[in-house]
Amino acid sequence: MHKMYNYTSCFAQSINSYIFSRRSVGYLFDNPAYWLYRFDQFCDANRISTAYITRKLFIDWASAIPNETKTTQYNRLTALRCFSIYLNSHGVNSYVAHTLPRPEKKVPYLMDDKDILSFFEQVDSYHTCSTIKSFNRLEKEYKIIFRLIFCCGLRSSEACTLKSSNVDLANGKLTIIHSKGDKDRIVYLSEDLNKLCSDYKVWLDTQVSEATEWFFPGKKLNNHIPNTSLNRKFNEFWNATEISKYCDKKPTVHSFRHAFVIKRINLWMSQNIELRVMMPYLSNYLGHSGPMETHYYYHVVKEAFEVIKSKDTFANEVIPEVKEYE
Repeated sequence: MHKMYNYTSCFAQSINSYIFSRRSVGYLFDNPAYWLYRFDQFCDANRISTAYITRKLFIDWASAIPNETKTTQYNRLTALRCFSIYLNSHGVNSYVAHTLPRPEKKVPYLMDDKDILSFFEQVDSYHTCSTIKSFNRLEKEYKIIFRLIFCCGLRSSEACTLKSSNVDLANGKLTIIHSKGDKDRIVYLSEDLNKLCSDYKVWLDTQVSEATEWFFPGKKLNNHIPNTSLNRKFNEFWNATEISKYCDKKPTVHSFRHAFVIKRINLWMSQNIELRVMMPYLSNYLGHSGPMETHYYYHVVKEAFEVIKSKDTFANEVIPEVKEYE
């Protein structure tokens, strides 16, 4: 499942040990492994022969690469900073940067009901002309996995790596194992979504000739459908919508998670349900560390503003109406 790299610099043994230690406790750790591979190559190219990180080595590696975004620079420096901390914890005196360049924060595209409806119209009308059996199977999988992500607010990686053993359709629940932050949680399905998944599972069992542990197997049954494939198909379906031609920003699979949170909070507010009471439950459902992390997903879009405005009983007292001056 993990992306493997061949480390060859003087740091090779330490990097391999570090990555093994992180993956052994449940972290995917593919992105840091890639950046440490790039650092490993950098050390080889610059003939670094001492297996500890000096301040000069860190600064040399920190230099911005042409056309590199602040977010990318932040990710690769964070990978090296955490590796430095690991080296220090094992008695290898290494430089640890106290501050890193701030990553760019991009406001995501927030999909409204029209966007989502247009997207699923494209998903449902998708038909492959391939004679390859796995391609025909994936045609059906896309219809289910995108609905599961949207209706449950799942991360795309959680849906892709979902195992059949963690899908309890008899009781309508999913068990998410070792997700972001190494958290486990239970996600309950609505009655209609559970029916959709149950029908899909019966269909899937008739399509595969051998056992597979994955609820959404990829082209090869021993692997799950990869995130990259899901992202590519999302872009394909979105670009086929009429709305995409007039949209200055592009949504991603993660936009479904944002849409789920916005719709759920707006629904509670319209029903006069106490957010203070419900937010901890929503945070647990999403696998967040707390309500503040969940609030990040709730942006003041037009729909949200109208709901907030209708429930606001104090604004006129705090900010009185301006009367015309005579």
